[in-house]
Amino acid sequence: MARLSIRHIRTRPYTPKTNGKAERFIQTMLREWAYAIPFKSSLTRETDLPRWLDWYNNKRPHMGINGKTPNQALNGTT
Repeated sequence: MARLSIRHIRTRPYTPKTNGKAERFIQTMLREWAYAIPFKSSLTRETDLPRWLDWYNNKRPHMGINGKTPNQALNGTT
């Protein structure tokens, strides 16, 4: 990372002013996936994560970006 002049900057946990988007994503993830779906084990929850992330980024409308999915918002499509 040093070779690319990249450095890790930490934010204080649970501080919406500096970490709001990450905190909101974690809340959504907990509410809509981690505890909303009954999993038989941590391994089955871990195995399901890529499916949920695909749904979240490509199929779930987000009101903060006018009902678009994050993928649509980033790519400028509808």
